[in-house]
Amino acid sequence: MKSFRLYSSFVVAAAVAMLLLTVARADETETATLKFSDPSKPGVLKVAIASGDVQIRGTDAAEITVQSDLKQDKPAERPDGLRVLTSSSSYSLTEKNNLAVLSYGADSWGGNGGSFVITVPRTTSVIVSCSFGGDVAVADISGSIEVKGLNGEVKLDNITGAAAVETLNGEIKANVRELAAGKPLSLVSMNGEVTLCLPATAKANVRLRTHNGSILTDFDDKALVTKTESIRFPGSRVRVHTRAPRAAGDSSDEVREAIHEAVTAGAAAAQEAANAVREVAVAAHNAERDARRRAEADADGEVAPLPPAPPAVPLPPVTGGKVVTGTLNGGGPEIRITTMNGDVTIRKLAGK
Repeated sequence: MKSFRLYSSFVVAAAVAMLLLTVARADETETATLKFSDPSKPGVLKVAIASGDVQIRGTDAAEITVQSDLKQDKPAERPDGLRVLTSSSSYSLTEKNNLAVLSYGADSWGGNGGSFVITVPRTTSVIVSCSFGGDVAVADISGSIEVKGLNGEVKLDNITGAAAVETLNGEIKANVRELAAGKPLSLVSMNGEVTLCLPATAKANVRLRTHNGSILTDFDDKALVTKTESIRFPGSRVRVHTRAPRAAGDSSDEVREAIHEAVTAGAAAAQEAANAVREVAVAAHNAERDARRRAEADADGEVAPLPPAPPAVPLPPVTGGKVVTGTLNGGGPEIRITTMNGDVTIRKLAGK
């Protein structure tokens, strides 16, 4: 009985200590501000952290604000003349040529994590990389959005620009206020449901895929016209060879034919997954290239260099499963949604 009381007291003390620590960290929240070099042009915000939660919201303000329970790295002159290049307990916030960069934990394996609440001008394009874990939320942004994470939920709310999201373990929820020509959406999760909400009148070409889950919608069959796509690739480099049957009527013919079809289908599925991963990689590369180009604000065309980001874990290929393609209200920008384990849902945006 005494040991139980001691254990209970320890649990209560630990809980109180954690609560006090949380309150203390909340009280230590600091705010940093930053302005783009040319406020008349859309800027780019790049967030590269090892772990932590990130919330980004677009506002009518002309500057960037960052609230965090971590301190901003403000290098001071040391008596020995050395410069501090890295600090595990603080984050850096810099800007050049309309490219703002927030970096934290790039030199550590996750660290203790941090919390960042960021506001930016609505037209800002956002690139977020969270290598180890943390939730990411982006809202009220009209610029392009790119999010790459390992463990955590990704929420996009009231967006109008192109978006590319990849997460290994976590749900993806996106509310899109408006689709525009030339602004595709790509939402990919290995383990997690993916839900996309669109206006009832939105026009798009859709490609939806899940391995272990259902594909669901509340759009009627006249608005969202779909078909189940066979995973076949005419002209593919994949080649499958099987032995010819020994004799007509041989009882093993059907078995060999079944094996041939299964192997062919598996090879085609692998080719389909490779193509999908390649497309996402190309889209991400193009997004970063465009971000660099938009950062060219100086007359001499100098581009602000991007700092090294923490290593991102690539998503393994998704093979097999169910693939549904179709058009929404006659077709429009490309929408691709993929998950290995979870449902894929396209819903009408409430009130739209």
